[in-house]
Amino acid sequence: MINVQSSKQNHYFIELRPNYSFRGWQRVIFFLFLFLTCLGIGVGFFIVGAKLILPFMGLEFIFVTLAFYLNFKWSQQKEIIYMNDEKVKIEKGRFFKDFEWEENRAFVSLEVTKKSATYQTLSFRSKGKTISLGAFLNNEDKDLLAKRLTEIIRSLNSYLPSS
Repeated sequence: MINVQSSKQNHYFIELRPNYSFRGWQRVIFFLFLFLTCLGIGVGFFIVGAKLILPFMGLEFIFVTLAFYLNFKWSQQKEIIYMNDEKVKIEKGRFFKDFEWEENRAFVSLEVTKKSATYQTLSFRSKGKTISLGAFLNNEDKDLLAKRLTEIIRSLNSYLPSS
């Protein structure tokens, strides 16, 4: 998911988040529905006489819980890009900033690298350091991000500061 905002003239804010179908309580409700369904099936088989089904249901529940936790944690990551006439700033993290990078815009270049017909990487490069962008985005979102960043850079380059 890409959200581009222009707060002032030539000040841009771009927020990148992974696409996901469930948000907030929807995740909890789906998880509870899945748990209650598995528990109902397990108890039904236990009553019929298949006593070994409950330990395996417990193992299944542990693995599904771990998979949901990892997926929910992954879907909370975000990247924020601030761009204006003078600076480019990137912040990465989940709830708090884990990574921050800031550089003078005159030294920063946007690199779009096509690895194959369906896979590309986006990055900012400055002074020998490469900062990747949107690794969690799908190919359509990467194409859109490359297009939007190119438009923003052209807009910033065409701006003539008042003297």
